[in-house]
Amino acid sequence: MEGAVLCAANHAPLTPITFLDRAALVYPDRPAIVASSSGLTRTWRETRDRCLRLTAALAALGVHRHHVVAVFAQNIPAMCELHFGIPMAGAVICTLNSRLDAAMASVLLRHSEAKLIFVDCALLDVAHDAIRRISQSGATPPVLVLISELLDDPSDAKLPSGRVDYEYEHLVGNAGSSPEFAVRWPADENEPIALNYTSGTTSRPKGVIYSHRGAYLNSLAAVLLNDMASTPVYLWTVPMFHCNGWCMAWGVAAQGGTNVCVRRVTAATIFDAVARHGVTHMGGAPTVLSMIVNATAEEQRPVARRVTVMTGGAPPPPKVLHRMEEQGFLVIHSYGLTETYGPATVCTWRPEWDALPAEERARIKSRQGVHHHGLEVDVKDPATMRSVPRDGKTMGEVMLRGNTVMSGYYKDGAATAEALAGGWFRSGDLAVRHEDGYVKVLDRSKDIIISGGENISTIEVEAALFSHPAVEEAAVVGRPDDYWGETPCAFVKLRPGAAAAAKAGVVEEELMAYCRARLPRYMAPRTVVVVEEGLPKTATGKVQKFELRARAKAMGTVPAAAAAKSKRSKL
Repeated sequence: MEGAVLCAANHAPLTPITFLDRAALVYPDRPAIVASSSGLTRTWRETRDRCLRLTAALAALGVHRHHVVAVFAQNIPAMCELHFGIPMAGAVICTLNSRLDAAMASVLLRHSEAKLIFVDCALLDVAHDAIRRISQSGATPPVLVLISELLDDPSDAKLPSGRVDYEYEHLVGNAGSSPEFAVRWPADENEPIALNYTSGTTSRPKGVIYSHRGAYLNSLAAVLLNDMASTPVYLWTVPMFHCNGWCMAWGVAAQGGTNVCVRRVTAATIFDAVARHGVTHMGGAPTVLSMIVNATAEEQRPVARRVTVMTGGAPPPPKVLHRMEEQGFLVIHSYGLTETYGPATVCTWRPEWDALPAEERARIKSRQGVHHHGLEVDVKDPATMRSVPRDGKTMGEVMLRGNTVMSGYYKDGAATAEALAGGWFRSGDLAVRHEDGYVKVLDRSKDIIISGGENISTIEVEAALFSHPAVEEAAVVGRPDDYWGETPCAFVKLRPGAAAAAKAGVVEEELMAYCRARLPRYMAPRTVVVVEEGLPKTATGKVQKFELRARAKAMGTVPAAAAAKSKRSKL
């Protein structure tokens, strides 16, 4: 027992910044970071030295332990380095959504009390506007460090105007910034490493606190969930600002992998990066999968070896899964939230399922599955906190607990207490649990449609719509109904060929009839709206259903005598 006590007293804190040292030791000359557009490549030895110089520079600028340091950037090489350099200085990294406008950016910067902000040159104008707003409010704005990263199109480059306090490469390359700087290791592994703001798809964004321990464990869990062996090549199609890239900003380093950075995610970019860099793994919301399966012949390039793609946000439709596999991409379906460091469950595949028909395999893969190694998941009655039966029918709320659940909401004790009431994190997602223990999410509690007393899962209705050959995108919300209270209202974007051939009123009627033939009649949409410009989405690819609900409400109630009539609209 004495040995056990000694070991516990002297153990090093769990933190993902240790992955950098290991990668530089084991894979010093392997590429760590590649900028796909510019061709820039840095090894793990170079990356470690740059991160240590960055850490020393932050200390020289007065950054202390637990200070918040913000990053406002796209998926560029500096983003990878800052995920190590900032925590190595003892500070807390706060990656801001690169699509924020100046008003929201200023709100989050004030809320986080960021001492310093690293700004991508592509976002400098927005950052300047945000800082101006902070100054006008009477608060002290953060010190601004410009990242003069090359743009995809050099013609877009502009000389910086307005205040710039420091330049990133100058800080990293400063001879006074020693690569021998002593890293400020956390005294306690439960200290904060990151502050991530929720996407705000359902409410005002909240600041979620990650600990060093949680980030360490979730990074390793993410590696396992991605079936990631040593030295993977990871294409950054997940925004690094979102849950620290689902914790893969650290996880790639744990395996000595290569980060392939791209500013803009398009079908052409994906296929080009896969072909040129030998990409083995990538991730993204369903919109990324849609880009791949809808790529034109000109955008596609041969996929020499299988690429593993982790997706989350909504179950991938069976047709999309089939087409992804045909093109050389293996889809892994996961589920998680900002409050769970990103992916928390995965539809872990069983070998015996390989022999099932394609449709059955797709149905199984659409489930959110089972928890990873860092937490527990259950489906509970939110009132009694009892687990629902494993019958695939009884609905409850998805709840999670464990090492990779957030420490809490920053400066919001009331919201933290509410979210963690009963010792479990309450996700707000409604699900069932099957006999084999696998969870299937049916809807967000705020998205579920209650029509004539019946619960309608919008996810199930959307899956039916996606199976129609003319549909490229689909989202379903409730629309007020004179008789039923509310009924499903579908917003769809048609594939280019189908859109050109469609006639107003005809395709909408066809889609409603198509759903009635495949769903219980009460679940079929009573309204279909064709949107020509696509559905509104967050920067992480999630459909902003609150906008669609407002649109459906503005359309008024569905008159009893005209319940089946539909409209064509341009969003």
